[in-house]
Amino acid sequence: MSSAAHGETPEIDGTGAVADLTAFQRDILRLLDHEDHQKGTSIRAGLEAYYGIDVNHGRLYPNLDQLVDKGLVEKGERDNRTNDYALTEAARDALDRRDRWVAGGDA
Repeated sequence: MSSAAHGETPEIDGTGAVADLTAFQRDILRLLDHEDHQKGTSIRAGLEAYYGIDVNHGRLYPNLDQLVDKGLVEKGERDNRTNDYALTEAARDALDRRDRWVAGGDA
């Protein structure tokens, strides 16, 4: 019997589950799901448009780094000053499973 059957959150490729993320982190994943390969300032602008408030550097980038550490976001370089953020396949799979769960289907 899997650990999820005992009420524990299922793992995503050994990196944790979307359910373990904050709503802010899930919103970052959703932004990248809609438009992949964004720079941090574009992600911040999308979050600010959604939340209607300023999102400061000290909130955004540590959360992006945590998503990278969990294997859900890939961080690359566009140039010497700008990072590029994109979803991993594990993140796409996790978002798909969450969507099915929210819709009442199998997770």
